[in-house]
Amino acid sequence: MSDGSGDHPGVVIFPPLLFVICVVIGVAAHFVCPYRLHLGPWALFAFALGLAALLLAQWGKRTMRAAGTNVRPNLPTLSIVDTGPFAHTRNPLYLALILLYTSIGLALQSPAFLVVLVPMVLVLRFGVVLREERYLDAKFGDAYRGYKARVRRWI
Repeated sequence: MSDGSGDHPGVVIFPPLLFVICVVIGVAAHFVCPYRLHLGPWALFAFALGLAALLLAQWGKRTMRAAGTNVRPNLPTLSIVDTGPFAHTRNPLYLALILLYTSIGLALQSPAFLVVLVPMVLVLRFGVVLREERYLDAKFGDAYRGYKARVRRWI
């Protein structure tokens, strides 16, 4: 991993692109399936959840930049970040994507949209997170394993 060209986790898809693809598929499913959830006042929860997701994502990005490491998973990780939201979850940016997607589904009150959340989470877990974890373990060894022992993957 010293030449830099292979110094990245090799994720299967850029996570924000995965999010956009799933939103497009979810919106299409929303229009194909006319059934709607009737959440009443709970639909307002969607706004709060979406706002929390956006704030979490911004906090995570700022924390990574302040630590001097790359945010994009196709670039080398320069350090283990264990402050800010990373002190509570190892994947705050991906958690933010999941929460934001969920908030859109709740706002639409669409079970069809929410069903697409399942494959999105599976791709994030197996195609992104697990690959990143293997990469970080190989690159940082005991330091990363200690971080993994202290901080949960999601929440």
